[in-house]
Amino acid sequence: MIVLGLSGAVSHDASAALLVDGELVAAAEEERFIRDKHAKGRQPAEAALFCLRQAGIRPEQVDAVAYPYAPIGLGSPARWHYAARHWYAPDRALTALFAGNRRFTRNRRRALAMLGGLGFENAGARFVPVEHHLTHASSAYHLSGFDGKVAILGIDGRGEYATTFFGYGEAGRIHTLAEFYEPDSLGGLYGAITEYLGFEMLDGEFKVMGMAPYGDPERFDLSRLLRSDGRRLRVNNRLVNVVGLRRYKRAGKGYFFSPRLVDWLGPPREGDAIDEPYIHYAAAVQKLLEDTVLRLVETHLGPTLAQGGTLAYAGGVALNVKLNQRLMALPDVQRLFVQPAAGDAGTALGAATYVAAGAGDTVQPMRHAYLGPAYSTDECLAACAAHPSRPHYRRLDDTVTTAADILAAGNPLAWLQGRMEFGPRALGNRSILGNPSFPGVAERINAQIKYRERWRPFCPSVSDRVAADIIGTDHPAPYMTFTFDVAPQWKARIPEVVHEDGTARVQIVSADTNPRYHALLDAMAERTGNAVLLNTSLNRRGEPMVCSPRDALDMFFGCDLEYLIMEDVLVTKPGVGGEG
Repeated sequence: MIVLGLSGAVSHDASAALLVDGELVAAAEEERFIRDKHAKGRQPAEAALFCLRQAGIRPEQVDAVAYPYAPIGLGSPARWHYAARHWYAPDRALTALFAGNRRFTRNRRRALAMLGGLGFENAGARFVPVEHHLTHASSAYHLSGFDGKVAILGIDGRGEYATTFFGYGEAGRIHTLAEFYEPDSLGGLYGAITEYLGFEMLDGEFKVMGMAPYGDPERFDLSRLLRSDGRRLRVNNRLVNVVGLRRYKRAGKGYFFSPRLVDWLGPPREGDAIDEPYIHYAAAVQKLLEDTVLRLVETHLGPTLAQGGTLAYAGGVALNVKLNQRLMALPDVQRLFVQPAAGDAGTALGAATYVAAGAGDTVQPMRHAYLGPAYSTDECLAACAAHPSRPHYRRLDDTVTTAADILAAGNPLAWLQGRMEFGPRALGNRSILGNPSFPGVAERINAQIKYRERWRPFCPSVSDRVAADIIGTDHPAPYMTFTFDVAPQWKARIPEVVHEDGTARVQIVSADTNPRYHALLDAMAERTGNAVLLNTSLNRRGEPMVCSPRDALDMFFGCDLEYLIMEDVLVTKPGVGGEG
């Protein structure tokens, strides 16, 4: 069976994924092709076209198009809960009761129009809506590779109405244990505080997570933001997750927190500094999230975890790596799989896997996240020849050796290799790399290349040969979805990738999934004694990750990078490294 999964129904993070007989063969985010971060309000036309071309599939060969948004019936408790909790905004409440999630009709129409433009109009593929939270669940469960009875957790802002999902998977089927509905959303709460702290919701939550270790979580008690007894959840929507007239407004923009929150905590943060009291608010909301989720998981998933020991997790909150570290430490969690595209882009995966599994296909585990386009060395050379900045470039005989020499000398290196990663993390194919033992390289990348806040941490890519020594466990970590405590003997060896709290968000690299990147780590071990690289995404602040050689060259000439390697092509600026 051939299933094309689409996302973008919630007005951001449009993407596409293609499953052929249960095997994930391609996936990509629309933002990478159109160069518009999060592709807000867009349909995944370019991403879907890429997936079909990558697999050599024509529209008439596709059996089903899976869509992560579905109509919710009046008999569902979701609509009644939403109406009751939004009594203060009667237009919202009445719409929920009498019109349901009317956005489904609009979304379906837009998706079908996009598919018509790709040649699907008379292709015969079924259009199959799947509830949003079930696509998150499926993207984690069906691609985890776990056997037996698997606990499933899904936490995000919202889909149609649901915000939180507890369930289990067994024999390819997903079963629901409990759900929460809007406005009782932990993702929404964290997003509202993200806005209060001066960042953009759906983009800056990881900045709050990165700020939190600089603060004291005990300085301020934020418990009035929610009530939870470990079984239920009720968010205080007089303070956060607010709509309509309850929203705090400034310069014509409405926010998802209220003036009451500002009266309580003070004016919203502005600027890039990490200062008081905001660092303590970040620490407190991070702790509130962690403690609340752990209690809910122990209540709703504890018996399932005690049986099988495996947990599959997705939804935007699943990208909170500090929370994931605490989940992994639960006594009954032996293995935790966090979908690397855990946010709404990953619902394209989940919609496709859910439909395929429902039709009887055996979905194969996710082996890696290198699912996007690749470019040959000749294509990279052609991009250099055509670029208006007239780059200095040459073809390399030994790419890994050249790259290792550049990095060992303390230089940041832009690195474009193989197929582009799916999801928000650079995993060694669209990366900026640095030597984590070279003092100041992280600050240089933040200030001169990424143009982002100086306090933002970087992540280490680590060879599987030394990973257990660095993080003290053999738990799989190929996707940068967990933090680990860095072993004391390693903190001084790789200080540029150890965060304020002594942790690091590690990617463990193996030769079978990324042989060239693994070889580069080996080459770094020969030069520095450490098979570790600082790894951050190949983009500047506010931009999507680079996709093509042209994108990489545009970025290269828009910042202070001096070295770029694309496949077997070295690009430099005049006067750098003897080039020019």
